[in-house]
This record gives sequence, C-alpha cells and structure tokens, in this order.
Amino acid sequence: MGYWSGLVLDEAQNVKNPETKQARAARSLRAGFRIALTGTPVENNVGDLWSIMECPNPGLLGTQADFRRRFFLPIQVEGDAGTAERLKRLTGPFILRRLKTDPCVISDLPEKSETRAFCNLTREQASLYAAVVKELEEGLERAEGMERRGRVLAALSKLKQVCNHPAHFLGDNSPLPGRSGKLMRLTETLEQALASGDRALVLSQFAEMGALLQRYLRETFGCEVAFLHGGVPRSQRDQMIERFQGEGGPPIFVLSLKAGGTGVNLTRANQVFHFDRWWNPAVETRPRTARSASARRGRSLCTSLSAWGRWRSASTS
Repeated sequence: MGYWSGLVLDEAQNVKNPETKQARAARSLRAGFRIALTGTPVENNVGDLWSIMECPNPGLLGTQADFRRRFFLPIQVEGDAGTAERLKRLTGPFILRRLKTDPCVISDLPEKSETRAFCNLTREQASLYAAVVKELEEGLERAEGMERRGRVLAALSKLKQVCNHPAHFLGDNSPLPGRSGKLMRLTETLEQALASGDRALVLSQFAEMGALLQRYLRETFGCEVAFLHGGVPRSQRDQMIERFQGEGGPPIFVLSLKAGGTGVNLTRANQVFHFDRWWNPAVETRPRTARSASARRGRSLCTSLSAWGRWRSASTS
C-alpha cells in the first residue's frame, strides 16, 4: 500500500465501529499527517471515541481491550466522573473543538429557535396504536430473552409509523389528507412558511414516509418538492442540492435523516421540520445543526412534530 502525504477522514463517525471493513481500511492507510473530522465523536457510547481516535493517533488510547478496561467500563457502566475527566485531559490536546455558541467561529449565524409541536392522534391512528400495543402485550406473554427484545423493537418501529400516518404503517398507498395529526400540523405550518417566502426542510428517518410526504406536499401546494434519500446517486444528489440552493429552486426539500445528515449543507433553508424523531439524539442533531444553523436569512426555526393521544402519550413519535 502506498504512502500519502496527508489523510483527512471526513464524517469520521462512520468508523465508530472498529470491526467494520471501512474502519480497518482507514486505520491501514499510511500518511505523513492525519486529521479526523466529525460532528459527533461520541454517537452511541464512549467506545466510539477509541475507534475514531485510533485513525489519526494510533495507540494513543492503548489497545481496544485496554480502553475498555480503563475507560469504557468505568465511564459507560459505572458512571465514574473522575475517569471521564481523565479521558478528557488525555484526548484534549489532540482535539480542536468548534462550538456553535462561540461568536469567534462564525459571527453571522442567526439565532436558532427550537420548538416541539404536539399533535393529536386521529381516531384512526389511536385505534391502530392501541392494536399494536395489544399485539405486543400478547406476544410478550409467550416470548423470552432476546425474542422479547426483538418484539419490543419491532413494536416501537410500528408505533412510530402509526404516529406518522396510517398509510405509512399499512403500506397500502391509501389517500393521505385528514388522517394524521402530524401531517395536518405540518401542512398548516408549511403554508405559513411558504407565504412568508421561506424555504423549508422536512426530515424523516423513514425513506417510505419521505416518499409519501413528497407526493402529498407537491399535490397540496402545487410546487416542486425535492426528496433526498440513501438511494439517490451522488450526481443526482448534487444536482438536487444545487437546485435548492439556487434562485427559483424548490421551496421544500424532504430528506431521510441519514442521507441528509452527511456532507450536505443547505444554507437557503431557514425552517427545519422533524416529522419523526431518530432513536439517537446525536444522529438527529447533526443534520439539524448543519442546515438550520447555517441559514443566513436572519432567523432559523426548527420544529419537531410529536404525536399525542388522549389515552396514552405517543412518545414513540
């Protein structure tokens, strides 16, 4: 393998799992200097830091087994603040951290306003939600061990889909209007945003829901609506971004959360809507920060839509 003058590892959180082929390949590259760039150095747990740091600074934190014994278990399992501080002192000299709150970084960033909009479940959604919960309860009575965990995780995904829209959960391509509290709230808020000349991003963790949103918003507002998901080729993705950033581009851009959180900066948007929430807040924060905080039009609004039912809080939304 050749020798490179420099290695810059962008979106370094993608090598947080040290056993993947991607992480192993990154560590095998030889270079005169190494830099790792990431907005989320700790995405799942403190073990992510070892894998990312091992690329630019091999051996700094010892072997993976040493790190687990000295830092991971005391911090992650025991909550030892002293060990966490020791790890911070050890890695501090090798980390250049940029904070959005630092006025010296970018002086013209607008203030970011974050709100959560609670949306009532429709009668259809509440019925489907109750049916999923009942199915889960009955299944848990017969399941044990890992099967119980699997059933719970599967049910959580179903409940999130119910909270999004019955058509998302059922997968039947049925009509969308009037059946989802979140979709009705999104429609109302987007109508106001478009009337003010704003451009908006709509984020969902589900590519299927993104496709439904694109179709519905295009038909409702009679305008172009772009949709970026993981299956979009790089060349087409770049064209979509250029269109949105330019004059006369689509006023609404729907993105799947994962596809929209990596290497994408949409500075023309000054309103961001989370139609549903990601399991990991660190993953969710990255795209929200990358775009809403980079808006240059004087204000930046971020709205998270959460479903709420009378009989039970739909906190899975």
